[in-house]
This record gives sequence, structure tokens and C-alpha cells, in this order.
Amino acid sequence: MKQKILVCGNLPASVLDRLREVFEVEGNFEDLPLKRARLLESVGDKEGLMSMITDMVDEEVLSRAPRLRMIANMAVGYNNVDVKAATARKIPVTNTPDVLTETTADLAFTLILSVARRVAEGDRMVREGRFQFWAPFLFLGTEVTGKTLGIIGMGRIGKAVARRAAGFDMRILYHNRDRIDAAEEKSLRAEYTDMKTLLASSDFVSIHVPLAENTKHLIGMAELSLMKPAAFLINTSRGPVVDEPALVSALQDGVLAGAGLDVYENEPSLAPGLAGLANTVLLPHVGSATLETRMKMAMMATDNLIAGLTGRKPPNLVNPEVWK
Repeated sequence: MKQKILVCGNLPASVLDRLREVFEVEGNFEDLPLKRARLLESVGDKEGLMSMITDMVDEEVLSRAPRLRMIANMAVGYNNVDVKAATARKIPVTNTPDVLTETTADLAFTLILSVARRVAEGDRMVREGRFQFWAPFLFLGTEVTGKTLGIIGMGRIGKAVARRAAGFDMRILYHNRDRIDAAEEKSLRAEYTDMKTLLASSDFVSIHVPLAENTKHLIGMAELSLMKPAAFLINTSRGPVVDEPALVSALQDGVLAGAGLDVYENEPSLAPGLAGLANTVLLPHVGSATLETRMKMAMMATDNLIAGLTGRKPPNLVNPEVWK
């Protein structure tokens, strides 16, 4: 008899067919987050769970799943999974690293260019029929080439953003929990510095840290106040890393020039006032949303799930201590 799994997100037929070769699959076959009530109801007899970042796999879910032996989270981040509780039950948890690095870095740089050159504002102007004439000092933006980029979090994605910035001849500052080695710094043309110096010196600040207890509200009003009035904040990591109401206040008061956001503190809700700010570019959490990358993520999560439930060590374990 095949093991039973629950797939929480709507996946392409080719991915589901591969899973069905090995498992009995119950799935969420619509492009909406799986309702909490259905997750709690369905997980009870499942050996495997493929979760999405919208699924909170917490103590309540785990307590309803006595047969659960594997959680494959289809994301590089896994703050939606209570890894500690899963580990206590000896349930392996996996993620999908590496495959979304370049795509997310592309989007971060898209936001840098978009806020600097007022792309969203210009698009609205043209569509609304307000583009009536050209004038030499009308609708001015900010140059990106030659400016200073501050990168908070120099992991895979942060480094990929730095490589793109080099093509724009940008000075690259970075702050990270651990300093990268000198050879890599030289290759990336990146200078290590403390957070205050980075914030005060950068024309663009791009955030690339995971969400954890010590990174929630890493950027609040105190940090925003250190930034240049002409600077821009970019966030493609996790929404709660930024104190969103503080950001709205800073943008309204001219503390900084603008922001490009792909993630939000209480997603999909926005902090009051954010949607009305013209000096922002707001995207619907699409950092990894290319066909190529999402397919790679789905297949990686599938590989993790199949490996774990057929007795092989999954390649992307985030709690390797459970695999003895």
C-alpha cells in the first residue's frame, strides 16, 4: 500500500504525476492557500507533507499528525514550520535552497532600478493619460550606476545581488553575521562594515536575511533614521524583518526617498498608508516566481519527500540531527 501525502499547493501535472508514482496523493488543486481547517483535517493519516510558505506547520498541526514522518517545505525559508517541534518528534524537515538564488537576486535588482527610475509611477502616468509632453526636468529619477549599495545578509542571494551591482560599477558595502573570506570579498568587490555605517553610507540598502527571532524588526525607525534622505530600502527577504508601520512613517516624512518591497509584515495585508505612497514599488511576493525556478523548487521538494519516505537521507535537511 502506498504511503499517503498531503500537497498543500497547486503543482503542475508533471510534478504530481511523479509523486503519484510513489505515493497516494491528496492535494490542494487550486491557486489559493490551503485553508487551515482543511490542513488540520487532512494531515491526520498522512506520512508526508509538502508545505508552502503560506502553511503554518506548528504544534497544532503536528499534534494532529501521529503518522507524519516527513515535511518538505517548498521554499528556501522555513519560518512557517516549527522545526523544533518537528525535531522533537524526529520528523525530518527540508527546504529548497540554491535553486531560487539567481531569480530572487534578479528581482531585488529589478526593484533597485524600478524605485530609482520611478518605473511604477511612470507606468501609471502613461496608462492614465497624464503623459502629455516631454520636459528636461520633468519626472526625474536617481542614477544607479556608481552609487553605493548596502547589502544586509551576504548569503547566496546577497552575493548574487553583489555580482549584479558590480555590472553597474557600484560600491558594495555589506553586513553579515560572519564576515566572508578575503578572497570572496575581493571577487565581489565588497567591503565589510557595521550596520550603522552601512545604513548611513548607502544609496540603496537591500535586505537578504532569514526571518528569525533576532531579525524580526531588524530595520525599525532607529535604523531608517540613519539612512540618507535620498536613499532607498529594498526588501525581498521576509516582511517582518522590517517594521512596516515605521517604514510608512519614514517614507511619508521624507526620512528616506523610497522603497521597493516584495514581502510584507502581515502578508498579504499592508500597513496603513503604504499602498498610497507613490515613492514605493510593491510586488506580490514574486521573488522566485519564474516558471523555471518554481519548477525546480517543486521538483526539489518532491525529491526531498521521496527520499525521506523511502528510507534515504533527504538532500536538503534543515534538522539533520533527526537522521541517525
